Amino acid sequence: MATLELPSRDTLFAPVAGLMARADWERLFAEDVEAILRLKRERNAVILAHNYQTPEIFHGVADIRGDSLALAREARGLDAEVIVMAGVHFMAETVKLLNPDRTVLIPDTQAGCSLAEGITAENVRALKAAWPGVPVVTYVNSTAAVKAESNVCCTSGNARRVVESLGVPRVIMIPDEFLARNIEAETGIEMITWPAHCEVHERFTPDEIRQYRRLHRGVRVIAHPECPPEVVAEADFSGSTAQMIAYVSEKRPEKVLLVTECSMSDNLSALYPETRFVRPCNLCPHMKRITLSRIRVALETLQTEVLIPAELQAPARQSVERMLAV
Repeated sequence: MATLELPSRDTLFAPVAGLMARADWERLFAEDVEAILRLKRERNAVILAHNYQTPEIFHGVADIRGDSLALAREARGLDAEVIVMAGVHFMAETVKLLNPDRTVLIPDTQAGCSLAEGITAENVRALKAAWPGVPVVTYVNSTAAVKAESNVCCTSGNARRVVESLGVPRVIMIPDEFLARNIEAETGIEMITWPAHCEVHERFTPDEIRQYRRLHRGVRVIAHPECPPEVVAEADFSGSTAQMIAYVSEKRPEKVLLVTECSMSDNLSALYPETRFVRPCNLCPHMKRITLSRIRVALETLQTEVLIPAELQAPARQSVERMLAV
């Protein structure tokens, strides 16, 4: 195999030049970026990066970037032999469900999610017993075991479309209580909910949003639907991370407040330097467990591989594929 000729360091640094000093990038990231680019070629690997990843990952080594829906769609039919998920564990499981013959790696097995950890398959079975015949719509922020007990999955970007596609007056929508309540407000469809929340988005408050408006006149507020309903009510727009990006791209607001994990603002500020991003910085500790050095080790060692018990694969995959078909 021919030696991979890497882009110059000037080229590699350019996407993050507005976010960090060149000296810091050289000291902290340059060697890992170059090693990862070589390893991707050697392993026939691709890196999927969620929008909450830090800029050196998002802009430096990722091949496919997006929210959980976009990553799930793009994961299907990849030619790569190895797929590295720069995200959290449930995302890697979803990719494995859609690519059962590929090697799917998670750089840190402790990169979890408060929503996925907030409900079990046993909990879902109890809900179905309490509400017989009511379809179960499960947020992709869930384990494969929970997905296997569900009728269909959804993401924050397509939750309304998925719920409305069922044509029923009531659904069990799990595990995110706030997402369910926000979709209930949009659709009028009754939601049977479960009391799990995103540990990042649940911390935002209406008072905080109003304070930002007082401090930054004219700011446009965009809230993720995992936020409490009273926070969403204070926003100018609510949508998934992909929908947030589309809003900024189309509207080009002078000032914007993204009510979500703060790496989103870092990554978008590199793409839209003319927009001022007011940063309410709530970090996801799980997303931040994924680092360049851990991605490099994952590619060097092919660890840790994500595996799903055989009995869960077909029903969990069906729930995800039903989502993608809507």
